[in-house]
This record gives sequence, structure tokens and C-alpha cells, in this order.
Amino acid sequence: MKNGLISTGVLCLLALCLAAGAAETEQRLLGDESDGSRAHPIHRIQLLAAPSEQDGEPALIDPNIDPESEVLLPFSTRHTCGSCHSYDIIKQGWHFNGVDPNAGAGPPGQPWIYVDARTGTQILLSYRAWPGTFRPGQFGLTDRGFTKIFGRQMPGGGPGEQLSDHPDEIMRQYISGQLEINCLSCHNGAPGQDQGGPAGYAVQVSRGNFRWAAAASSGLALVKGSADDMDEMYDPFDPFVVETAQSGRRKPPTITYHRNVFDHENYVFFDIVREVPSHRCYFCHSNLYTGSEKTEKWACDEDIHLKAGLTCVDCHRHGIDHNITRGYAGEQEISANDLAATSSCEGCHLGEGSSADPVAGRLGAPIPEHRGLPTVHFEKLTCTACHSGPWPGPEPHTAKTSMAHRLGTPNVNKAPEMLPHIAAPVFAEQSDGKIAPHKLVWPAFWGVLSDGKIEPIVLETVTKVITDVLSKEKFPFSGDWPDLTTDHIVKGLASLASDGSVEDKVVYVAGGALYSLDDSGRLRQEKDHPAAKPYLWPIGHDVRPAAQALGVRYCTDCHGTDAPFFFGDVTADTPVAQDRTAKKMIEFQNIDPSYAWAFAFSFVFRPWMKIIVLGSSAVLALVLLLYVLRALACLVKALAGEND
Repeated sequence: MKNGLISTGVLCLLALCLAAGAAETEQRLLGDESDGSRAHPIHRIQLLAAPSEQDGEPALIDPNIDPESEVLLPFSTRHTCGSCHSYDIIKQGWHFNGVDPNAGAGPPGQPWIYVDARTGTQILLSYRAWPGTFRPGQFGLTDRGFTKIFGRQMPGGGPGEQLSDHPDEIMRQYISGQLEINCLSCHNGAPGQDQGGPAGYAVQVSRGNFRWAAAASSGLALVKGSADDMDEMYDPFDPFVVETAQSGRRKPPTITYHRNVFDHENYVFFDIVREVPSHRCYFCHSNLYTGSEKTEKWACDEDIHLKAGLTCVDCHRHGIDHNITRGYAGEQEISANDLAATSSCEGCHLGEGSSADPVAGRLGAPIPEHRGLPTVHFEKLTCTACHSGPWPGPEPHTAKTSMAHRLGTPNVNKAPEMLPHIAAPVFAEQSDGKIAPHKLVWPAFWGVLSDGKIEPIVLETVTKVITDVLSKEKFPFSGDWPDLTTDHIVKGLASLASDGSVEDKVVYVAGGALYSLDDSGRLRQEKDHPAAKPYLWPIGHDVRPAAQALGVRYCTDCHGTDAPFFFGDVTADTPVAQDRTAKKMIEFQNIDPSYAWAFAFSFVFRPWMKIIVLGSSAVLALVLLLYVLRALACLVKALAGEND
């Protein structure tokens, strides 16, 4: 009887497992799993709009887009692409999951940098728990507000899809819609994909046209008008309201599909590519280094991997989960991506940390020999320390990035001095103890000190108070910092302290220093305060070939007494002109400067030491040779005497 019950239980458990497996299989959509064909898939599909129901009400407009409809709607990527690809799985990928508190932060990457020279603000924001950054909500930015500012170079999703509970934003979000994941930002192979044009993706996001942004950038349609210009009672799904709004001075967002988009069955062809072309990545991941003569694209060499024929996604790969590999050492320990182990420098070139399969030399990567290089370099340095980023100079270059300086968007300020000021390369120690090249930015913001922690004062208060304090100052047309004085800091701190919305002790963080007022109202400055230290994130590209790596000429590329690797000057960036002091690069490396200088100084005498050693060896060799010859003479005489 007991055995029968056990057997019945096992069978029930097996049935439940099979049912769960079947349910999981049923959830997979057509495009979630490849059948193994390497052929280019054809996407001739019907465009679907987001449903217009709200609070359980029926849809006002058919989601199937018909070019003859009275009111045309933009297609929704969630519904158009999501009919074959599991949207809820895709949005868990690295580019979209920052708002998920359960998503891993990984090692520090580039944050979003909010800059306002009028208030002396340069604050680092991220939804990920990266030390030195703040969540947008801590700075008073709602998800919608954050998306309007930075969504220009986000592929949608994340904060753009968060439902707002802010009273002033609920109806506004209904008008603008959600900024869905824009699959076409990466996977559209058509040349008409418009991310940064006058009517493209970035402009639509800035106008609050979240619902229309993907369609406007697809090259299939033209979008005009602005959702932000509409009042809160505007309904983009009501034909009568839309027609009335079009007759006014402020134009609502409207879409016009190009005549040749739809075929006779109202289907649309999308030129979808599985392997994302590198120029799609460049819209959000370009770098421009100033401070040297070679800054333009035609005067600079591209990453050696790209010039060798690889693309970005040859290393940064992912499946339907969009769990893209970032390529740092040890990623395989926290990533579920099977290629994480072989996508780092060591994993690809050496095959380290990978499976039992031979993977060294993956994708034709040469296996480096590093002849004559002491092994201590591999213990203390990352591969990128010698091979990545621009060649170091006496001072780091000023870097401009797409995410920080909105490169590729209309009316961008091209001045080299444009904020934020990012220094690169800065050779600093990582959490694993190895030295790597980094980009560096100094925070500058107004905050409050409470229980030993510093929180930024919300943007609205800072804008209202500090703008008045600095209203008479001149701001450079280049977008650089104004030359603020300590008097400005005192006035700003006093004004914020007297504002009713700020309760705790008011402070100002800039250039590595913490400014505050003592009980008598005098300015107090704490240099090298932990809350004011610079934020650094590692440089992975552009990779230089072996013939251009640090140390290829001689050891003094790094170990000279004035070599930038240890002794370059890193100037603290701050709007307070009198506090723009410089630090030596070695201060970021946890190395004794005296020891490093003495070791570097020894290289001055190493050529003489080699001459002396070689000369002494030659003399010893001659002496030994003389004694050998004398010994042979004695031996010959002895042998001759014995013969006699």
C-alpha cells in the first residue's frame, strides 16, 4: 500500500513537471528561438498600435494600422515586434533593466551626468547601485523627467516605461504614452533609421512624443507636433479632439506614413538584421578626445578589432534575453551568458577562465607572447592598461561621449570646453587590485549633510535658489564653467539654508572638496572629502595594436621620472577657479610615490649599468680565458715531460 502511494506521488510530481515544462514551451514565441538557419529572416508584418483602452474601457481605435484610417497612430514595438518576440524577456536585458532593483549592478560603468553651469552642478545619476552615483529620484527627477532629458540616447524601456504615480504626470503620461523599447534603434538595417536627425528619435523624446518616437525614427513615417504642448485634457485617441487641436496654434503630435510603406495587404517590410551593425552602437557609444591635434574621425584610427573586420556584437553578444556581455574579467562568475568567459581580453586571446573546449585565438585573435615582459605586469595591470584608449600625455585628454554630450543630436555644442569635463585616460586601481585606464569626472552639486551622509538637494530647489544667486555672472558661450569664487559659494549656501524646503546642514561638493558654513557663517573647506572624490569607470576601447602598446619603445614609457602613467597631472575640475589644483596620477593607484619615483629614477642609470655589467663581464671573460690558456700550457708541458 505504501509503495503504491509513493508511486502515485512520483507520477503526480512527474505530471506536474511535464505540465510546467509544456507551459514554459507554450510561452515561447516564433522569434524567441532560432531553428538553426543562418539565412536572413524576412520581416513582412502588420503594424500594430498600442491599445487605447484605459481603466478597462474598450479600445477607441483598431490597433491594426490602416493608412486610410481617420486618425493614424504610431506603431508600437511592444505589440508589433512583441507578437513574435517575448517583450517581457527582452526588457530584462542590460540596456533596459536598470530600474529593476533585483538586476545586478556589475562593475561601475558610465553614469548619466546632469550638468547645469548656471547652478554649478555636475551630478552623476544612475539607477544602478554604483558607488558615487545617485538615483534620479534623490535629485528630484521623476522617471518621466529623467527620460525626457536622457532618453535621447536610450533604446527605450527602463524608466521610459515606468508608470507614474505623480499627480501632475498621470494625465501627461497618458498623452505622451510610454517610451517602449525601440528594437529598431539597433536592429534596423535600413539606412533611413533616424536617431539624431531634426525629426528623429532624440527630438521626439525631448518633445514628450514617447509613443511616436520609434515610428519617427524608423524611416517609415514623419512625425510632427509635440505632446508637451498639449493641455492635460487632450486625448490622442479621440478623432474629434485631434482634429480640433490641429487647427490651433500648438500642434499635437501627428504621424504621416510614407506612401510606399504599405503593400496591397497593408503589410510593411522591415529590414531587420540579427547582427547589429557597429554604426548603430556608435550613436550612444562614441568618444571624442580633445587636447591633441588628432581629434576628427579622419585623423584617428578606429579600434583595431573593428579595423580587422570584427563588429561590436562579435564580442558583446546576447540571446533573446538581451543579457549582453560587457567583456570584463570575471564576468562569467555573475553572468548567465555562456559567452561571458570568452568575451574578455584574456578569454578571447588566451582562453583563460573558459570551458574545456579550445577557445584561445577565438575569432582569429592572436595569442600574445609578451617576450621579455616580467610576469608582475600581468598581476598588477589589466590588458587595457597598455592597449586601450588614447596614448597618455602629461595631462589626460578631455573626452566627450555620446551619453554625456549628446553627440549626434541637433544643435550640439561642439566646443572642446563644453561640460561635463571628462578626463581620460586616468590610470587608477580597480577593485580587483589591478591598474586600468579610466575616464574620470568630478562631481559638483549642492547637498545636505545628515547623519554623515550627503544627499543632493532636489533640482527644482537648486534651480530656483542658485540661479538667482548667480544671475549676474557671465557664462562662457562654449558651455564651460563660469569662474566662481568662494563668495558665490557662501551666498549659495546661505540662500539654500534660508530656503524653507531645506532642513539639514547645506553643503556644496566640487573638485574633491566639501564646502560648508560654520556657526559664525564663515566658509569651511574640507579637501579630499570622501563624498567629493571623482567617479571613474574603466576604458575598454579603442584598442591599439601591439606595436602601439605602452612599453613598446622602452620601459620608460611607464617607468620614466616624468612618465604620464605614474606622474601625469590630473586637474580637479571645479567651477571654483581658485581650487583647480592638480593631483599626480599615482595618487589614484595606491602606490607609494617615493618608491615609484625611485624605481623610475633607476632607469636613468640602467644603460650605464648595462655597459658596466657587459664591460665587467668581458674583462672577467678575458681573465678566465687567460687562465684557461695558461692552464692548457701547463697541461701541455706536463704531458710533454711524461712522454720524455
